[in-house]
Amino acid sequence: MELPLLVGVDGSGPGLLAVDWAADAAVRHSAPLCLVHGVEDRGEDGPEPEELMSAAAERVRLRAPGVRVTTVVLDEEPGTALVHAGRNAFALVVGSRGRGGIAGLLLGSVGLEAAGRADCPVVVVRGGETARTGGHGRIVLGVGDRVDGSPAAHFAFREAAARHCRLHAVRTWRRPAHTAENHLLLQGSPAGARRREAMDHLDGALRAAAREYSGIDLHLHAVEGSTRAVLLEESRRADLLVIGAHRRQGRLGLQLGVVDHTVIHHADCPVALVPEHI
Repeated sequence: MELPLLVGVDGSGPGLLAVDWAADAAVRHSAPLCLVHGVEDRGEDGPEPEELMSAAAERVRLRAPGVRVTTVVLDEEPGTALVHAGRNAFALVVGSRGRGGIAGLLLGSVGLEAAGRADCPVVVVRGGETARTGGHGRIVLGVGDRVDGSPAAHFAFREAAARHCRLHAVRTWRRPAHTAENHLLLQGSPAGARRREAMDHLDGALRAAAREYSGIDLHLHAVEGSTRAVLLEESRRADLLVIGAHRRQGRLGLQLGVVDHTVIHHADCPVALVPEHI
């Protein structure tokens, strides 16, 4: 069974950008596209769900005529509807902020719930037009502690293969607190060892995916600094930032770490959160 790519539809400006991004992704992956809208209380305010979905479907057909499009309206709260729909999906795409967003929160409550609870990869469409349309020719993968079989790594390699672009894998490291900032023998110091450990981890963690996608233009980077700051800086020159999102079996509520929260609210490009069960 071919899993569809899902996109949440709410009629907002960011929501329409998410629809555009999803249409382009469906073309890249030759995947069917399903437009999902959740509405718990059908009041008199706003457009009818059917009208909203018809307009979104037409937008997809104009942008990507060959994509198979279906629409689903669920009688559920929007965030819950997206999470439930995502149980059988290739990925779920949401806008960076839509209707129902909380004041001061850059993502919005619906997108935040999807990012923190969905079982499938969630792409939060952020950034300017260059990033959204693949103008940088560069995907960034933030490599965590997992040493083998990383779903995030597989997602990033597959996306780079579909786009025919470069993949930059980044692992951060921090120098020991007692190491002098400009020590003349830095390469022989604990700081130098930390960097080598980070490079070794990158090589081992990505070996299987690199073997499967042997034609990818892969670049490995061990960068000193906080993970949040490094990934935000990398996002300024990326078309997509991919990171793993830890999921604990049986745990209820949002499951987002500090790094996850930071990048989905502040990255300068679309962000893919890929569930990794621990």
